[in-house]
Amino acid sequence: MKQKSLSEFARIAVTAAIYVALTLLIAPLSYGAVQLRFAEVMTLLCFFRRDYCYALILGCAISNLFSPLGVLDLIFGVLSTVFSVVGIRLCKRLWTASLLPTLSMVFIAWEFAITGASFWFTFLTAAMGEFAVVTVLGLPLMALLQKNRFFMEHILKTDRKPRN
Repeated sequence: MKQKSLSEFARIAVTAAIYVALTLLIAPLSYGAVQLRFAEVMTLLCFFRRDYCYALILGCAISNLFSPLGVLDLIFGVLSTVFSVVGIRLCKRLWTASLLPTLSMVFIAWEFAITGASFWFTFLTAAMGEFAVVTVLGLPLMALLQKNRFFMEHILKTDRKPRN
């Protein structure tokens, strides 16, 4: 295996583990119709590197194994994350990218609607929590981290092509 492959695998594994740890550390806030999953701030990493997409999908899948909704949360939570991270990779601006996880809460609302909860209540509460974590908290955090030379060289070393 090439050195690059090993470092990518390690990045994916460590990032997924951090996502799971952050989610489980504050599990009461991480699951449910009203949620603040602080690990979701990490979705913005996908804007800079493709391998973070794989890490966050894996981290979400593992985290949702511990969800009170079980298999439903595994399916709909992963769908939500896939929508978010793929969309984030396709965005040209971080600000726009930060809104996609909020929109992806439609999957969580569908999940809760299956269990008998109100679709609109769940969508609004989950979307507000996601907006607070990813856009309100995440954008300033990324702006701050982008000023840190170590972080930029070792964590956010981008694989994006420069814009013309």
